[in-house]
Amino acid sequence: MSPRKRRPAVRRRTRRPARRQRADDRLVGLLAVGFFAVVLVAAVVDWLLAHAWVLVLLGAVTVLALVVRHRRARDRARGEAERSRSLRYALEQLDALHHTRFEDAVRDLMQRDGCRDALRVGGGGDLGADVKATDPYGRLWVIQCKHRRAGAAGSAVGTPDLQVLNGTARPVHGADVAVIVTNGRVTAPAVAFAEQQRLHVVDRQALGAWAAGSRPLWEVLRAVPPPRPPAALS
Repeated sequence: MSPRKRRPAVRRRTRRPARRQRADDRLVGLLAVGFFAVVLVAAVVDWLLAHAWVLVLLGAVTVLALVVRHRRARDRARGEAERSRSLRYALEQLDALHHTRFEDAVRDLMQRDGCRDALRVGGGGDLGADVKATDPYGRLWVIQCKHRRAGAAGSAVGTPDLQVLNGTARPVHGADVAVIVTNGRVTAPAVAFAEQQRLHVVDRQALGAWAAGSRPLWEVLRAVPPPRPPAALS
């Protein structure tokens, strides 16, 4: 018997991986899109160069829109400044506020006086600071607010409240002026403690003069620290 002949091995054709094919197709598509984008941009530029008046018109409209926007912003800022300068509160209005809105009112009054950065920070963990503000003379004010719904008939602010302010206003917040503001009463021992520790008390009478008038708080209070020297402000 003749030996069985072995068939020659068939060479299999290798296929290009499908992933590589998709990548090539994507590249071709991107190149085509890029080409047409360049052609389109070139056509638009040629058209604009041939119609220069369109560019002039677009520029004029843009400048006009910027001018109108600037004037509106300026007028809005002026209106807000006028409203701030005319801000007034009667004691009865302050009595009716929620304690958080009372803090907002104190902040707004500080802004009225020229403290542009006045901010209400009261809340949990405020460490005795309900309002912070820097006056035009560079002094940092740290204010603790004590609102009494019953006004003068409510509970009086006592020495413990002043002790909290004294313990945090300067050591923690770096205050130049530490103030407690209330629409109620302040006990005599608390007032004495405040004078001893160089704290400032705005009681109901002082609050009424400040909120209903036009004088800033540093003109209502006595013995306020002098303005910071220019070197400290720079």
